[in-house]
Amino acid sequence: MKTYNLTDFDAVLAISRRGSFRAAALDLAMSTSALSNAVAKLEETLGVRLFNRTTRSVALTEAGRRFVDQMTPALKDIHRALDTVRSQQQTPSGTLRINTFPTAGREILSPLVIEFLRRFPEVHIDVVTEGKLVDIVADGFDFGVRSRNLVPTDMIAIPVGPPRRYAAVASPSYLEKRGRPAAPPDLLAHSCVRARLPNGALFRWQFEAEAQSVQVDVDGPLTLDEASLARMAVLQSVGIGFFMESDIRNDIEEGRLVRILEEWTPPLSPLCLYYPSLRNPPAAFRLFVDLARELARSARDS
Repeated sequence: MKTYNLTDFDAVLAISRRGSFRAAALDLAMSTSALSNAVAKLEETLGVRLFNRTTRSVALTEAGRRFVDQMTPALKDIHRALDTVRSQQQTPSGTLRINTFPTAGREILSPLVIEFLRRFPEVHIDVVTEGKLVDIVADGFDFGVRSRNLVPTDMIAIPVGPPRRYAAVASPSYLEKRGRPAAPPDLLAHSCVRARLPNGALFRWQFEAEAQSVQVDVDGPLTLDEASLARMAVLQSVGIGFFMESDIRNDIEEGRLVRILEEWTPPLSPLCLYYPSLRNPPAAFRLFVDLARELARSARDS
């Protein structure tokens, strides 16, 4: 009698969803070779090829497409039943998957993620940071963390983290040499460290004061797509940088960087942890939500 492993079916769905063995392996916390071997064994057991593979791409075969279409609802029902059982357990366990972007990941890591792991060490948390906004349900995540204005309307959202602002900064030596901009348009006469967005576009620096919004397409000798690299360049006096305040707060407090145009950077939409409504969530899921609400209450009361 042929036997099948539920995780092998999850693997097929992950590959079809991500279009890549490597990306699916990361989602499933397994090696690419182990994932490939698991799918190969499943195909051998089924007696049919599910994927066409080349060195550059992977795509479902016609049989694979029918398999995924018919298997997806059944797997959702199975996982829902498992979640119902897990919700009755006293000790939370399993894995929680969170999708966010790098800056938000840094902001929630200590107060939410690490604090949860201290309280519930049997739970594993998998945090994926990426610039693009994803469908957390379709991509297999339990939670997302984004700015409130980006949270889908059909999700439950909990504000997390402190107030957020942009900050334009430069090193003391840069300002001593080049002078201090008095208004956003003055940046056009300065060297700036530019930021490239995940879609390839260059980020326009955003300012606002007295209901007046200004976007500046700055120029400079260096373009980067990662905030930590941009911070290093600004510390080395390459130019002025534009960051989330949380990323360079310590540098400002310790005098390594000087904030400019502060009156032009009002508070932004807060970060929110968001998730779909579940009838019987697993214990780990429920307790993670409880901690997020606890942090939100503390922030309101402080």
